[in-house]
Order: sequence, then C-alpha cells, then structure tokens
Amino acid sequence: MDSTEFRKRGMEMVEYICNYLETLGERRVTPSVEPGYLRHLLPSEAPHEPEDWDQIMLDVEDKIMPGVTHWQHPRFHAYFPAGNSFPSILGDMLGDGIGCIGFSWAASPACTELETIVLDWLGKAIGLPDHFLALKEGSTGGGVIQTCASECVLVTMLAARAQALKRLKAQHPFVEEGHLLSKLMAYCSKEAHSCVEKAAMISFVKLRILEPDENSSLRGQTIGEAMEEDELQGLVPFFVSTTLGTTGSCAFDNLSEIGHELKKFPCVWLHVDAAYAGNSFICPELKPLLKGIEYADSFNTNPNKWLLTNFDCSTLWVRDRIRLTSALVVDPLYLKHGYSDSAIDYRHWGVPLSRRFRSLKLWFVLRSYGISGLQHYIRHHIKLAKRFEELVLKDNRFEICNQVKLGLVCFRLKGSDKLNEKLLSTINESGKLHMVPASVNDRYIIRFCAVAQNATAEDIDYAWDIIVDFANELLEKEQHDEITDIINRKKLDTLAQKRSFFVRMVSDPKIYNPAINKAGTPKLSMELPSPVVSRGSAPIIRTQSSVDHNSWISWPLAFLFNSNNEDKGNNCSLRFRHLDTNVRTSTSRRNSGAGSSPSPENEPGVVNVQQQQLLNQQQQQQQQLQLQQPQQKSPRKSPLTTRKLSSSRENHK
Repeated sequence: MDSTEFRKRGMEMVEYICNYLETLGERRVTPSVEPGYLRHLLPSEAPHEPEDWDQIMLDVEDKIMPGVTHWQHPRFHAYFPAGNSFPSILGDMLGDGIGCIGFSWAASPACTELETIVLDWLGKAIGLPDHFLALKEGSTGGGVIQTCASECVLVTMLAARAQALKRLKAQHPFVEEGHLLSKLMAYCSKEAHSCVEKAAMISFVKLRILEPDENSSLRGQTIGEAMEEDELQGLVPFFVSTTLGTTGSCAFDNLSEIGHELKKFPCVWLHVDAAYAGNSFICPELKPLLKGIEYADSFNTNPNKWLLTNFDCSTLWVRDRIRLTSALVVDPLYLKHGYSDSAIDYRHWGVPLSRRFRSLKLWFVLRSYGISGLQHYIRHHIKLAKRFEELVLKDNRFEICNQVKLGLVCFRLKGSDKLNEKLLSTINESGKLHMVPASVNDRYIIRFCAVAQNATAEDIDYAWDIIVDFANELLEKEQHDEITDIINRKKLDTLAQKRSFFVRMVSDPKIYNPAINKAGTPKLSMELPSPVVSRGSAPIIRTQSSVDHNSWISWPLAFLFNSNNEDKGNNCSLRFRHLDTNVRTSTSRRNSGAGSSPSPENEPGVVNVQQQQLLNQQQQQQQQLQLQQPQQKSPRKSPLTTRKLSSSRENHK
C-alpha cells in the first residue's frame, strides 16, 4: 500500500468508523458467539500471497464484528467508561504514524517533554500538591503515563519494597535479603482492585486485606491497629494502597484518617488509586473527595476511563521520582546519552523499555475540549447516574446499595442473591443491555454505569424499562415457582401425616378414637383361644360399608382386650388389616342388660360367625370329595361339534 492508496483507504476507514459509531445503537450490545467461533471462520495459516483490501474489510464486518462487545454502545453499562473521542483517535493515528519509541529523552525529545508538560497540566487541573509536579520549582516529583492502573500499583509497590529493603539492610547488614523480604507487609482494603493482590504476588511480599466500614471505606483506625499487630509479630509494614472510587461500588477510603495514622509509620509508602474517580476532580465541587492527598507518596488516575482518551493512558504522579527510579534503573551503555543527568528518561519510571507517543492523544483531548468541556462531560454523566438512582428509588421492589457520588449506581432486587443473579443473567443474555455484578458488604449487587460519550436521558429511561420488564417476568415466575413448591411441600407433608397417622393407628387407637377411652380399656386375657370367639359374647363380622369409620381399631391389639364388665355394652368394632371386614365385639341381647346393643342378626350387612364357619366347613368337604373322584380326560371338542351333539340329543328326546 503506497501513500496514494493509503489516502484512499484512510478516508474509507474514517468513514467506516463514523458509520460504526453513528449506527452503534442498531447492533446487539454483546456478541452471541461461543469460544472458538473465529477459528472456524479464518484459515489455519496466514496467506502466502497478498489479499485485496476490499475483501479484508468485508471480513471485518462479516467475521470480526459479530464477535465484538461494543463498549461505546449506548446500552453498555458495565465496568467503567472506556474513553473514546475523535481527537484522541487522531492523536493515536499521528503517534502511530510517527512511530517513535520514546524510552529516553534522546530517543525522542518531543515524546518525553510533551509527556512531562501534559502530566503537569492534568495534575494542576486535578488539584494535586505542587510536589507532584515535575516543572514546579523545588519539586522532586513528576508524572508519567503508564499502560494501566495495575502497572501504576505494581511500580509503586516495587519502589516501596526497594526502599524498605535498603533501610532494613542498613539496620541488619548480615541478614540475607530473602529473610528481610519475608518480613515485609503491604495493606489494602477488601474493596481494593485485584491488581493490588497481583502486585504483591509479583513482588513476593505479604499482603493483609482489611475490612472496610459499612460504607465500604477503609478507616484510619483499622489500618493503624493492623500495623501495630504486625509489628508485634515481627513484621515490617512498608506499603498501603488506598482507593478513591472503588471498582465495586465507587466507595472512597478515608484518606485523611489513613494519612494521619501513617505519621506513626514514617517509612510506609502511601499510594492512592483513583483510576476512575480521579478524573472527576477537575470539577471544583468534587475536589473535597480528594481530601488527604497531601499525605500520599503517589497517585494515579486513568484518562482512558473518564477523560475521553483512548486506551492506553494511565497517569501516575510521585512525590519523589528518585525513590521510584532508583528501584527500576537498568542502565546499559547502549541506552546512555549525553543528557542523562539533566533530562528525564521514562524508561526508568516503569517496567517496559519501549514506549509509544501516548501523550499526543491526551494533548489533543485537553486542547480540543478544554477543561470546561471535560467538566461538562463528567457532570453530565453524574446527572444521568442520579436520574437512574431516582428511578430505582421509585420502585420499592429495588434498593440502592451505594452512595451515588459519581457515575456509578449499585442496585439490586430486594430478595436473595440468587434472584439478582437470575435477573442480571437474563438481561445480559438478551443482548439489550450489558451490566456486571459486584459484591458489596457480602451481597450480590448489580452495577449500572453511564459510559457512552453521548449518552442521553432517554438511554437511561430505556435501560430502566428493560430492567423492570425482566424483573416483572422474573418475579412472576418466582411467585409461580414458590406456589408450586408450597403445593408440593403440602403434598409431601400430607403424605407424611397420613403415614404417621397409620403408624399411630395400628399402635395406639386411643390417639384417634376417643370412644375407646369412654368405653373403658378392656383387660388382657391370655386364655382366649382366638381373637374372634370370646366367652359370653358372640363376635360379629361386619362389612366395611356398614361400619362407622370413627369407631374401629386395629384387631391385632383389640383381640387382646377382654371386658370383665358384662353388664356394659361395647360397640367398639375391630378391623382385620388383611381383610376388608370389621369385627365388633358385642354381648348378645340375652346376656346383656337393657343398655346393651341390639342383636346384630337383624342388621343389614351383618353375618353370624358360627353360620359363616359352618358354610366354610361345607365348602371344604365338597372340595375334598371332588379331589377323591377319579378325573377322566376327554378329547377336546370344537364348539361346532359340541353344538351339533347337543342338537342331536334334543331331537332324540
């Protein structure tokens, strides 16, 4: 591609980017693809021959865009804003066109000096103390652009570790550095970004994670007590990472309290991570959130989050640049130059050697929008967040879970964590919105952040309508499932009750049959030859249909009962569990008094036991006679033959 074609293709690319951003709302926020989707669409090897540019751009739209999560989408409300603007894009384009590698002043003086100047501009706008500004008279500090906030935390922890080891080595010259390193202890809040933990892993130091207060803010007393405890254990506190605007809920550690507490520990490095919130401090009304910054040894914020600057652009300021660079200096001969002692070489300020011309895009943004334009942009996002907060508060099914100070709102449905997980997953799966969760005070919450550069109130209202629609559907389903669960539990409880009743029924009839208690408990008689026949009474068998269901008991217990009170009637029926019949022990009319029960012989459905026994004996005798007669086998005749024989016999008669 020569310059002529580049002009043509460059204009086409600018047009494609503009169309993409203008029609972004028509696309799905998140892709509906699965891992590995692109591997099946692209060749397994790079092309050997050059391909046509038009075909390449067709593949961008057909194969790449279906797998893109659109962070600039007006329905994207996850994480924090991903800075983007046309001036920033043009600044990156120019920096890429220049293509310098600014690892030292000599490698590209403009790259180094513009970075120093722009960082002083932004530091002043934020309200940082003068000792953080490189060009302020008498200052030993300065600013540098890093890749991300994670790198800022890492390099400051490495610098603090180097200073601590140097001090301990002077106190204990004969102790190995490895042993001294094992004594170092760093501190952060439970709400701090995970990059602090990763930095401690890389630095091979211990990290103590402290509990914040109910507002997710780390307090001075908490960190002071922790350090005192560790010193009693022989450990050496050396680094504290605080956060202004936590990732989970945009909470603010009490920097003033912590800084005052750290006066007792003068050798501890205090770092302030304000990756998101730090940009907002350019607004005068938000500068009180920066209270206590005078105690800090380093401070970082990300213009690529909330200052319309494209990634990567994370800015870091330090109070004493010598303490930072002395921990990271590697100075081979081929990197030295004649102005090393008087100029800044940013290769000593971070991990990588090679550095892009990133200050160009930040310079373009600051000049194109001005501080007033950036202030308006930040205030607009805060206004949108407040609007969303009001919508949430109007619906008593929801609750707000953070103090909404900037552009992040944390909310949840009143209910279980599982309910909120279902709500968020269904919304994200729909592709209509995209949000992410967090854990605040050990509760599952949903984060909603205004991120699009040109977001409007209509976008906020639309997002809330989507959330409410999914919440209504979910709650209806949950209510239906709850009713179903109640019914199923009731069925199980009823079945268990029936089983329990049956067990009690065959074990203790008094539990359910008060008539037995009224009739008196019969006495046990071991002389009874059978449970049916008893002296002085005529047992009666009754069918189940003619029995009062409230007046029978299980016969295995009842047959042991023997009433000695002959002049009292006993209408208690006995039930045979293996037969569908009942036995009622009742004295006959001849033997009972006036109060005895009537004779069952005249009652319908009642049969005398003696008669039944005689019938059974007759049936048994007939069966025995049939068995004694010899059986003759006759040939099997067909139905037709049988009918013919019958007919011939009748005619013969």
